[in-house]
Amino acid sequence: MNKYKSFIFKKYSFNENDKELALHYTYDDDIEFVERYIFDFDFTDYDKESLDRAFNLLFFMAGVSYYKAFLASNIRIDFGLIDQSLSKFLSHTYQKGLGEFFYVNKIDPNTTIHFPVNSEEFSTIKAKTHNSKLVGIGGGKDSLVSIEVLKEQKNVYSFSVNHRKLLDPLVEVIGLPHFPVERILDKKLTDINAHGAYNGHVPISAIIACVGVVTSILQGSSDIIVSNESSANEPTLIFDGVSINHQYSKSLEFEKDFQQLIKGYYGDTVRYYSLLRPLSELAIAELFAYSGFEKYKDVFSSCNRAFTSHSNHLYWCGECPKCAFIFLALTPFIKREKLEALWDKNLLLDPQLQETYKALLGITGDKPLDCVGEIKESREAMRLAQSKYPELSNYKFDIPIEYDFHSFSQHCVPQEELKLLHKFMSETLH
Repeated sequence: MNKYKSFIFKKYSFNENDKELALHYTYDDDIEFVERYIFDFDFTDYDKESLDRAFNLLFFMAGVSYYKAFLASNIRIDFGLIDQSLSKFLSHTYQKGLGEFFYVNKIDPNTTIHFPVNSEEFSTIKAKTHNSKLVGIGGGKDSLVSIEVLKEQKNVYSFSVNHRKLLDPLVEVIGLPHFPVERILDKKLTDINAHGAYNGHVPISAIIACVGVVTSILQGSSDIIVSNESSANEPTLIFDGVSINHQYSKSLEFEKDFQQLIKGYYGDTVRYYSLLRPLSELAIAELFAYSGFEKYKDVFSSCNRAFTSHSNHLYWCGECPKCAFIFLALTPFIKREKLEALWDKNLLLDPQLQETYKALLGITGDKPLDCVGEIKESREAMRLAQSKYPELSNYKFDIPIEYDFHSFSQHCVPQEELKLLHKFMSETLH
């Protein structure tokens, strides 16, 4: 769809009094988009150069939501700086992070995206941060496990992007200082989508990671902690010979790339890592079942439908692949009646979800385009569930004999935080 020649990064500006960042983009200086962020909390005595560098990064990453509309062959930079490292990061993250978008719109997944370089390599600067932890929360079980691991430590905070009213009850139960950020997409994006522009999945977790960097500098925390598990590394499907991963911006590959970029920017004064990267989804479900389910059962949800722009409360739809997987993953560790009360039905016995479970188990079709676990851990969860539900014996599958969902996978967790994770697991599971 080459309706426009160039996608242009026009400018960004920050109004400190209104606490608002405005990002401006345009196609051929014809149609203009403005995305806004409101950082609704008290700021620390931040370093302006550090903050501007974080704004610069968010400006270029957030542009993916508008770039995808027409996929102009040329990217033009009218404002902001891109050195060789940032160019490489953005080009790779856009291309890999739009993999599902390419698949859904039947676009060549090898499509290259090039960001021009207009700056010498950035030098490393020190941000004015202190030794504290800023944990991203999204409403689901994973971030709550991270909270439970860290909550007894000094200087632990949380932040979120959007859905403030939905998350307020959860934030209250967590009981930590919270830093909310509101992201306001340009409404013109919805309008052009309705008139035939490309639409689809973007690497939203990459955008949130960049928001985390801005928040850490405005608020003063050194560590930005997310809760992405090892399962996020598994490709969802193969399209034209290319691995497509719905969760690319939650993967270890993205985490390492982003860490390298941020370290080049700020040294060790700003760190980004996933505390739960060593763990499988099933291991996290087990930890949550024994450490957080009773505490959070009335205020958490991992269902994506609960987080649409039209939703005004958290809920479980009981129909989507995410609900189906979470019900399955929790079944081995939580009493049947408690799960049924949460969903108002038993998803494992719902005939409408049989095909979804077959896809999750890798029996038929591709794995759903959703944030769900690996096929082998879904199979292990189902094997454990079958001991409780003889009627599930119709699902036939194999599990690698060496598979252990408790095994640690490759990760980038700092040593001190890794010790905390080990300690929490030992205390929770024994």
